[in-house]
Amino acid sequence: MTTSRAERPAALYDIAVLGGGPAGLSAAVAAAAQGSRTVLIDAGPRPGGQYWRHRDGDDGALHHGWSQFRRLRQELAAHPLLDHRAGHSIWHVERTDEGFTTHTTHTGHTSRDGIPRALRSRTVIVATGAYDRQLPFPGWTIPGVFTAGAVQALLKGQGVLAGKRIAVAGTGPFLLPVAAGLVEAGATVVGVFEAGLPTAFGRHPVAALRNLPKLAEGAGYLRTLLKHRVPYRTRTAVIAAHGTDTVTGVTVARLDDQWRIVAGGTREIVCDTVAVGYGFTPQTEIPLQLGCEMMLDADGSLIARVDSRQRSTVDGVYVAGEACGVGGAQLSLIEGELAGLHAAYASNGPSVDRGRLARLVRQRAAQRAFAAAMHQAYPVPDGWQTWLEKDTTVCRCEEVSAGAIREAVDDLGATDPRAVKLYARPGMGLCQGRVCGYATTCLVARANHRQPTADDLRGMAARPVAQPVTLGALAAGADDNGS
Repeated sequence: MTTSRAERPAALYDIAVLGGGPAGLSAAVAAAAQGSRTVLIDAGPRPGGQYWRHRDGDDGALHHGWSQFRRLRQELAAHPLLDHRAGHSIWHVERTDEGFTTHTTHTGHTSRDGIPRALRSRTVIVATGAYDRQLPFPGWTIPGVFTAGAVQALLKGQGVLAGKRIAVAGTGPFLLPVAAGLVEAGATVVGVFEAGLPTAFGRHPVAALRNLPKLAEGAGYLRTLLKHRVPYRTRTAVIAAHGTDTVTGVTVARLDDQWRIVAGGTREIVCDTVAVGYGFTPQTEIPLQLGCEMMLDADGSLIARVDSRQRSTVDGVYVAGEACGVGGAQLSLIEGELAGLHAAYASNGPSVDRGRLARLVRQRAAQRAFAAAMHQAYPVPDGWQTWLEKDTTVCRCEEVSAGAIREAVDDLGATDPRAVKLYARPGMGLCQGRVCGYATTCLVARANHRQPTADDLRGMAARPVAQPVTLGALAAGADDNGS
C-alpha cells in the first residue's frame, strides 16, 4: 500500500540534497518544482558552494554566472516544498527502512552549535562537490602557501587578499580566474606558472566549438592578466617555497612534457604568498559510505559511477556534479537538474517534459566532452615526484615524509596505499587523507612500478565519519524531527 504525502511523518522528506553548490541548488529547485518535499543540507552559512561563495550584499562582481545563482537562490527561498538547512555539516548517511537518514551537526554561531540532527528522506542526491588537489613540494607547509581555492575563498567570502605579492601555480584553467580576481582586487601577481601546455586543448576542436562561452570566459581572464602585465608561463612550476615563519620566495623551474625539471631552467622569485592547485579532488565520502560503485575518471580522480539519469549503483541514491566527475559549474548545474527531475519522478511520479529532458541530455553531453578534453589537455604526469626530497612532507597531519612512504614500500613490502597508511600513518590525522591521499597513492603506485587504481584511491578516501564530529555530539544523540 502506498503512503500518501499527508500520511507520512512530518520529518520524512521525499528527497534530501546533500550540498549547496551549483549541482545541489539546481537539484533541489528542480525536485521541489516537481512537487517533491525537499531538504537542501549544506555546511555553508549561505547557498552557493565554493563556486558562488559570497558575502552578504555581494553584487556578484567576482563571480561568473551570478544571474543563474540569483535565480536559484530566489527559488530556494520562495518554494514552499523546499527546506534549506544551512550550517549543517554532514558526517554520516545511512540506509534505513524508510529510505535514508542523514546525520549532521550544526556549524553556525548559535547555542545550537554541535547539536546533532537526523534528517530522514526516501531518496538522496549527493552533490558534495570537490576541493583543490594538492601535490607536495619542498616548503609547501610554510605559512603563506595556500591552495588556489583557499585564496579565492578568502577573496570571495571575506574580501581579504591572502598576500601582497602572490605566485599562482599548478595546472588547469582554474588558475586563470584565481589570478585575475587577485590582480583586480589589488594584489601583485608575480606570475601564473602553468605546469602543463594548454595549447594541447586545440586537439579537441569539436568540444571547443560546442562550448564557445567557456573559451570566451578563459579569454577574458587572459585579457585581465595581460592588462595588468602578469607573466603567464607554461611548462613551468613552483618546485620549492622558501622561508621560515612565512614565505619569502619560490623556486620556479622549466619542465619537460613529463614534468621533470629541465637542467638550467630554475630561478628564484620574491613573493609572500603562493596559491597552488593541480585540479580537484571529488568529495566521495558519502557515496562510499552508502556502498556506491566507484570508478577512476580520466583525470585520475575517484568518482561515483552513475547512469544516464544520474542514478548511482545504489537504489535511491543519485549523484550530481563533481562527485561523479569534475567538469565545472555548468555541467554541475545540468547534472543537478537532471538528478532532481529523475529523483522527483521516482519519488512521486510527476510527469516530466520530455523536451526539457532531451535538451538537458544534449547539454550534458557537450559539457562532458569539454571536460574530457580539459582532462586530456591538463594531465598530471608523475614527474612531479622528482621534485621531492627525501624529507619533503607529504602528510601534514602526521608529518610523514616522502622518504617514509617509499621506505614502507621498499623495506616493509607495502604494495598499496592502505598498507602504507598502516605502516607509516599518512592519512591517519585530522584531515583523514583529504590532502595527502592522492599524492600518497601516486607515490605508492610508482614505487610499485604501476599506475594508481580506483582501489588504491578508495583505500585513502573511505571514511565512516565524513566530517569531524565531537564525542559529546554523538553522546547527545540525534533527534528525528529535523528541527
